[in-house]
Amino acid sequence: MPLFEAVLLALQTIRTQKLKSFFTMLGVCIGVTFLIAVVSIVEGMSRYMQDDLVGKLLAVNTFEVRSRPNVNLGNVTEEEWLEWQRRPRLMEADVPAITEGLPDGIVWAPMSSDGGVTATTLTGRPKGVNAVNTTRNYFEIKKMGVTSGRVFSPQEDAMGSLVVVIGKDVKDHFFPNVDPVGKELRLGNLPYTVIGVAESQGSALGISFDKFVVAPYNSPLRRLTNRQKGVIDAVMIKSPSEAVMNSTMEDVREVMRSVRKLRPGQKDNFVLETSSSALTFFAKIKQYLVLAGVVLPAIGLIVGAIVIMNIMLVAVAERTREIGVRKSLGARRRDIMAQFLVESTTLSILGAAIGVGLGAVLAKVISSVTPLPAAIALWSVILAVVVGAGVGIMAGVYPASRASRLDPVVALRSE
Repeated sequence: MPLFEAVLLALQTIRTQKLKSFFTMLGVCIGVTFLIAVVSIVEGMSRYMQDDLVGKLLAVNTFEVRSRPNVNLGNVTEEEWLEWQRRPRLMEADVPAITEGLPDGIVWAPMSSDGGVTATTLTGRPKGVNAVNTTRNYFEIKKMGVTSGRVFSPQEDAMGSLVVVIGKDVKDHFFPNVDPVGKELRLGNLPYTVIGVAESQGSALGISFDKFVVAPYNSPLRRLTNRQKGVIDAVMIKSPSEAVMNSTMEDVREVMRSVRKLRPGQKDNFVLETSSSALTFFAKIKQYLVLAGVVLPAIGLIVGAIVIMNIMLVAVAERTREIGVRKSLGARRRDIMAQFLVESTTLSILGAAIGVGLGAVLAKVISSVTPLPAAIALWSVILAVVVGAGVGIMAGVYPASRASRLDPVVALRSE
């Protein structure tokens, strides 16, 4: 029997037995729906990490010198975690050695940002904000502009003036519908003058990046962002190109090893963190998510395969006389086998196709009601259809073989 004719016959059978076909396809449909939805969420998060979030955490061609990782929080053992805690902190006294001799075009900024603080105004309700003490270079490194006002000047930077640039969320909370520039914001019981409102940094996974205040590095706010005297959290270093960044990182690594008197063969007790660190961290998570996204729907596909096999066995029993007639008219074993095999495969592919559509809708719904981004990956659609065809073939082999081996005389005598 030609393949096209077999497919038409299978579609005709499905049309005449709609309810039975629906329940036959259901298992495959559910499995593929969850496969597409999970993979779409993972793909959406992956694209978001690569295109947007990483750029917000660490700018392009930028690395940070830290005592311990800030974003690489993947599969960390307790031993690694304890080793990080034992590391000496990055000190203000380390900054001259790190930044001395940096190539032309390099921009750097020390940063203290470990502590959150409570901000208040005379009229507004207190609100916890993320506070950062740094120099004005921070805005250049992060490519962070202001929508109103300005960033602090070199003089304010050096003097540690009580001025602050605030994020959009802080502005919306304390100064709704008014320009906050020139207004007072109390941080740690000290009155800071708002001199600028930063451009919105957006949000990720429901976490806003606009709940911050940035004060000059030498301002008294440092007593709150880092209570240990002389300790800083990081030095941000931005290079004009990736090649310069890589060579600069090696130079800084040698400087840090010298400052910390590390012998050859000893591990670094500091970290040079880049955007690739964040991507490496997410790549680890993505592996587990994709694995879960494939394994869990596979259970549904196995159930679907069992259902298809049972339904096809029932179909063989119901159509025994038809098989006998076809064999008596000259149909060969392979014709009978092809008929039932194509029918089970067609059922499974149809279920997979419907599952792809439902999975895409489910992913969009999840994306619209939660902070999780979603993006349909072409490879997941192809995988779903191929898996659907495979399930149909595997589930149909035994019923088709059983039908093809029927004796035509016995089959014609069946009721």
